[in-house]
Amino acid sequence: MKLKVTVNQTEYEIDVEVEDEKPEGLGPIIIGVNAGSNQIPTKASVSAVSSNAVVAPLAGSVARILVAEGDEIEAGQVMLILEAMKMETEITAPSSGTVARILVAPGEAVQGGQALIEF
Repeated sequence: MKLKVTVNQTEYEIDVEVEDEKPEGLGPIIIGVNAGSNQIPTKASVSAVSSNAVVAPLAGSVARILVAEGDEIEAGQVMLILEAMKMETEITAPSSGTVARILVAPGEAVQGGQALIEF
């Protein structure tokens, strides 16, 4: 390939040889502040039920409550929705039963492990 270069109003013609280089594949992409020095688990597991209450598996705020005191519920039924970092998390009933008491209100901030609904 020939290039024309001007330096101090003097034109030069330069021959340039271009070699085809194979691009290297992407290496591992590490996201996080520790750059992979400490392995961070990809899944978090927090039990959402205690002996007689459904508890918050994470900190957030109560977006909606979908049951009322005295309601009969089925296992797996969505009872309420928590919002954390603009993401909604459905909290489901671990087993069938009756809602005894609702311990939170919509818009209320909750901490992980806090009781939400008693059976």
